[in-house]
Amino acid sequence: MKPKIITILSGKGGVGKSSITGSLAVLLSKEKKIIAVDCDVDASNLGLVLGLEENDFESWEHTETSEKAKLIEDKCVSCRKCLEVCNFSAITWNDEKNLPIFNKFLCEGCGACTLVCPTKAIELVKVKNAKIGIGKTPYGFPIISGQLEMGESGSGKVVTEVKNKAMKIAEREKAEIMLVDSAAGIGCPVIASVNGSDFVIAVTEPTPSALNDLKRALSVVEHFRIPYGLIINKYDINPEFTKKIEEFAKENGIPILGLIPYSKKFVEAVINMKPVIVYEKRFESIFEEIKEKIVENPNI
Repeated sequence: MKPKIITILSGKGGVGKSSITGSLAVLLSKEKKIIAVDCDVDASNLGLVLGLEENDFESWEHTETSEKAKLIEDKCVSCRKCLEVCNFSAITWNDEKNLPIFNKFLCEGCGACTLVCPTKAIELVKVKNAKIGIGKTPYGFPIISGQLEMGESGSGKVVTEVKNKAMKIAEREKAEIMLVDSAAGIGCPVIASVNGSDFVIAVTEPTPSALNDLKRALSVVEHFRIPYGLIINKYDINPEFTKKIEEFAKENGIPILGLIPYSKKFVEAVINMKPVIVYEKRFESIFEEIKEKIVENPNI
């Protein structure tokens, strides 16, 4: 039996998404068998929130989900067609050798250069662009984390690999819930995170930019026709705008799962590598109410 997939996302960064994911994971693990998955592969930090540094993971394995262009010099006729077609400025020209030079950090592996090359002097080769870690948190449940290598691309494909790995472990461990910490925004890693989810939790804060970005993120969720709920973090920093978000939610039939007050304890908790409900017990009751609404949802 496959676990239910709950994905937590936000329209913009800095709204407390990973901190909230960590605390919900700890609470959910007390009554259900769960697995936590960090799919924010460009800036993975869920492990840190749950008390794990990179060396604390049991294993790391490299994955190849990206390709880069490579020149076969003896086939090149110096026609410069590859230089003209590259939209990423990844190709420059070596006048001394009269050959193209490929910048691996700018190349997106789109393959346009291979298509226009008349002598097939360019090939796409797989590169190790990320790694996937498997660990066990101090709270008894496993965590799978993906990390994009510095200067590499293809984060959306990496997220898919991370989720596939996590699903195999979840099925083996008979996990009931797979809790996915998505990247912020609406890009490829977010789309890959949301796709296949049973329920989405959107986290926002009471600022105009956060609400605007939230609406964009929710359009991705709605595209996949996935039910979702909303958490307003730091709701008390701008009560008037919190009311605007609540009105937006009411008008669109979006359930509000919880309101979390602003507190420096969230930052202190991250510094001490602990979920905020562990670091500051007074937050446990707030997150307990959110957890109950999640568990009671018919889609979970």
